[in-house]
Amino acid sequence: MQQRDTRASLGRELGVGDVIGLVWNPSKVEEDELRTALSEAVSETGFTPDEVRWFATTVENPGQDAAGEAMLAGCTVIVAAGGDGTVRAVVERLTADEGGPEFGIIPLGTGNLFARNLDVPLNDPQKAFVRVLERRARPIDIGELVLERESGSERHIFTVMAGFGIDAQMIAETDDELKARAGWLAYVESLGRAFQNSAPVDLVISVDDGDDVQDRGHTLLIANCGTLQGGAALLPDALIDDGLLDLMLLRAEGVVDWLDTLRNLVWDNGIMRKVRREETEAQSSDSIHLHQAKSAKVTLTRPVLFEIDGEEIGEVTGFTAKVLPGALRMR
Repeated sequence: MQQRDTRASLGRELGVGDVIGLVWNPSKVEEDELRTALSEAVSETGFTPDEVRWFATTVENPGQDAAGEAMLAGCTVIVAAGGDGTVRAVVERLTADEGGPEFGIIPLGTGNLFARNLDVPLNDPQKAFVRVLERRARPIDIGELVLERESGSERHIFTVMAGFGIDAQMIAETDDELKARAGWLAYVESLGRAFQNSAPVDLVISVDDGDDVQDRGHTLLIANCGTLQGGAALLPDALIDDGLLDLMLLRAEGVVDWLDTLRNLVWDNGIMRKVRREETEAQSSDSIHLHQAKSAKVTLTRPVLFEIDGEEIGEVTGFTAKVLPGALRMR
C-alpha cells in the first residue's frame, strides 16, 4: 500500500492530468499493439493520463501535420511512435515555436538513432511507454538547418546528425528491400559503393559568425549527439545538452589518409580514450578536423547529396546549421 501511495505522489509531480497525443506511423505498427503496450505500461507504473488522443501519419505527411493537430487539441505530451523519420517530423513541428509540449519516443524504426542516444528501450513499446509515463521532462538541444537548394531555401531540424559525403552516399546506395529484411546492416552492404561514388569537394566554412575559411573535404558531419548503431561513438564529445554542435570534416583522399582516419576514429578517439578513462577532448588529425560551435555556415562549389538523421534528402549547394539549446523537453 505504501508503494502505491508513493507512485501516485510521483504521478502528480509528473503531471497527472496530462493529455497524451500519440503520433504513430501505421506502416510500422498496428494500432492495437500500441494500445496494448500503453495499457500494460499504465498498469505497471500506476500513472494514468487523463486522456490519450491518436493521430496517424501518412506517406504524404510523416508527422508534422499530425503533431500540429495534437498541439491544437491541447495535448501536453506528444509521443512519436515510429522510425527516425517520424521522430524528426514531430520534433520539427514541436520546435517551430517556443514552449511546446513535452516529448516522448516509442522507437519502431531501423536505426532509431535519437532513441539510442537517449537510452530509450528499443523493440519494446511497453518499456518505452513506461519511460514516457515515469520520466520527468528535461530540456535537450536540437539542431536547426537552413538548406540551400537550386529551388530555394528550406528549414529542417536534426536530432542526431546531418551532413554530406560517405554517409549520405551510403544511404542513397542502400537497397530498400534489403533494409527491410536486414535492418541497419543493409547500410554496410552499400558502403563500398558509397566510397566509389563520393568524392572530395571544395567548400567555404565559417563557424560562430567568424571569418570564411576555404577548405576541402570528403565528408562533413554536424552532430547534436554522436552515437550510431551498435553503440559506436562517431563523435564522442557530442552531448545532447551542452549547447554546442560537433563538426567533423573528413579530408581523406588516398590510402594513407584513410589509414590515418581509421587510426584517429578507432584508436585515438575510441580505444585509447576508454583505456585512459580521462575527460580529454577528441583529437583532430591530418585527415580529420573536429570542432565545436554554436553555428556553422557552409557554401559548396558543387551540389552534393545531403542526409538528415539517416535520411537522404537530395542535393544541396550549401547550408547553415545552429544549435537550439534546450529547445525540446524530453521525457
